[in-house]
Formats: sequence, C-alpha cells, structure tokens
Amino acid sequence: MRISVVVDGTRYSDDVEPRTLLVHYLRERIGKVGTVSGCDTSNCGACTVHLDGRSVKSCSVLAVQADGHEVTTIEGLAHDGALHPVQEAFHAHHALQCGYCTPGMIMQSVDLLGENPDPDEQQVREGLEGNLCRCTGYQNIVRAVQDAAGRMREGSAAQAGGAR
Repeated sequence: MRISVVVDGTRYSDDVEPRTLLVHYLRERIGKVGTVSGCDTSNCGACTVHLDGRSVKSCSVLAVQADGHEVTTIEGLAHDGALHPVQEAFHAHHALQCGYCTPGMIMQSVDLLGENPDPDEQQVREGLEGNLCRCTGYQNIVRAVQDAAGRMREGSAAQAGGAR
C-alpha cells in the first residue's frame, strides 16, 4: 500500500505492508531511530510520537493509518539547533537513567504541557501514566516537566512582549 506522510517536516511517500507498525516504519524505513521500540504492546510508551500534534504510541498505530497525516518524532522537536524546552529541562534535571524511555517521556510531556501548561505534581504523574521508566522513581522526570512548563510559560511571555 502506498502512503504519504510528513515526518518532522519532510514528506515521505513509500510502499508499505499493510501490517507495518508506525514505529517500525519510522525506524527502519526513514531512519528515525530516536523513536524507541520498547515492548510492541503499547505498555511502556517508549515509542511515543505525535500524530497531528497528539501523542500516540507508535507501536499501536499502523503506518497506513498515518497516511496523509503529520508525525513529529523526538528528532523533530529541536528547531534551528535549539532544544525544545522539555528537552532542555530533562537534561538540566538529569531526568533519565539509561535513557531508553526518555524519547517517549519527552514526547508525552510535550503533549501534556500542551493540554495543561501549569500542571501540579499529581497532574504530571497522571499525564505520564502510560509511559514507564524502569530505572527511576520518576522524581527527576516530574521536576523536569514542571521546570519545562515554567520555561514554556516564560518563552510565551517573552514572545508576547516582543510582539508588541
């Protein structure tokens, strides 16, 4: 089956097997290896990407379902060499151990902050429920998400002030 999908701002048109998972298409066909293939059962969330701006577990989406849509991967968050505020905050707070879950955690966090720009600790924990980290107690991840929320609010305020 022929699909056409925009991934991180670039259009790709490919023939794919109807049963190809989006995670495998992203990694194997177009080389977006930052999207991690964790459990292939949608339990861990390591493969989280954005489909038309909303987070999805790419191991539970077929590539053909992305036909005509836009996908953003962890590689697509940074712009003009600058990390996304969530990426910056994860780095600043060492919100990782082995790093395997980090791309999915970051992608889910970006979606969470799009829905709730000022979450409290419980809201962050609930917003990340479907993403598992086997190495940490989530403390640094929660701190990073809350710090990123502040960075994003400050960035929005600076942009609004500069737009006058």
